[in-house]
Amino acid sequence: MRRLSACLGAATAVGLAAVGTTALVAGNASGATSALSNRWYAAAPYLMPLDNDPPNAAAIMDATGLKAFQLAFVLAPNGGGCSPTWGGTAAVSSDTAVKSVIDTIRAKGGDVSVSIGGYGGTKLGQACSDAASTAAAYQQVITKYGLHAIDFDLEEPEYENTAAIKNEIGAARILQQNNPGLYVSVTTAGTADGTGWFGKQMLLEAKSQGFTPNNFSIMPFDGGFNGAASQTSALTNFNQILQSTFGWDQATAYAHEGFSGMNGRSDTGEMFTQADFQTVLDYATSHNMDRFTFWSLNRDRQCSPPDNGGRTSGTCSSVAQNSWDFAKYSVKFAGVTPPTSPTPTPTPPSSQCKAAWSATTAYTGGSEVSYNKHNWKAKWWTQNEVPGASQWGPWQDEGAC
Repeated sequence: MRRLSACLGAATAVGLAAVGTTALVAGNASGATSALSNRWYAAAPYLMPLDNDPPNAAAIMDATGLKAFQLAFVLAPNGGGCSPTWGGTAAVSSDTAVKSVIDTIRAKGGDVSVSIGGYGGTKLGQACSDAASTAAAYQQVITKYGLHAIDFDLEEPEYENTAAIKNEIGAARILQQNNPGLYVSVTTAGTADGTGWFGKQMLLEAKSQGFTPNNFSIMPFDGGFNGAASQTSALTNFNQILQSTFGWDQATAYAHEGFSGMNGRSDTGEMFTQADFQTVLDYATSHNMDRFTFWSLNRDRQCSPPDNGGRTSGTCSSVAQNSWDFAKYSVKFAGVTPPTSPTPTPTPPSSQCKAAWSATTAYTGGSEVSYNKHNWKAKWWTQNEVPGASQWGPWQDEGAC
């Protein structure tokens, strides 16, 4: 379901004993901090650190109180092989860019989980020969970054591949066993019935291997959903699937159930507003669910115009919002009250609007235009970049006109 992640933006097989030689130890690799509480890893929203105009993680932490981030996505190399990369192109073994993001987050008292899989690219479960070699590839990621949490995002087209899912679930079981205290989430597609046939087969594979993660999360979007009521209904139905699959009672099933939403406009045009997030958050907390997250922080800011012309974006939500509105629901799920945002002082309209912005005109630094009833000044040379589309873009807002 992570379609926006796809379009925008050789491990040696080892046995259980060998994998166990690199068990997780707080403070071992990459300057890892002590683990946060599980509630924070359960509340970590997704962030693409290398694609989709990555926002500044430190700024989000300051503005919202957020402490945990779900970094996405680790894949097999685009050219083939069983070694971990970011997005299929950047080898984990030589990475410095993502490590710098992680170091910044940890320096401010936060931490990260890393998500593997997603909608696009080749997954390691598809590329590696068996569960042990898949686990060895993921162990490189855990060791490189000193991880305390990992997310298996198992969805199309990988979860239609029986062998790949067997490798992924087997790898998750190995990592859980050999990295004591590792928080493991498994995320898969949601349907009105909870999850579809392939999702149910994935649960049966986990049962057959004796594997129980911290939670199984569904993504109730991109499947005919619209608004909170359709999502809470799917979560209720998924709870029943967990009960029937694992023989759990209702409370135990909820304690192993998670929600992974999409803020604003989804890939298929469904709409999920701040009010919808609050409703689902109330459902999750009242039922003692284990996880509440969303896709993504890259999208947790307002487009210009706010509805983005009725289009879905990987870098803004397509709904009216303040920056990081949706992140604050994750903070609430973690049990923390987000800081209060100061009420902005209205800017009085200037006496006259400048000449209207044109997509075909090349502007140099210092040029002034008007767009969407605001005046804007170019910070540098720019052409065909909409004023206000990104707070890190080439245009400085000079106020209403």
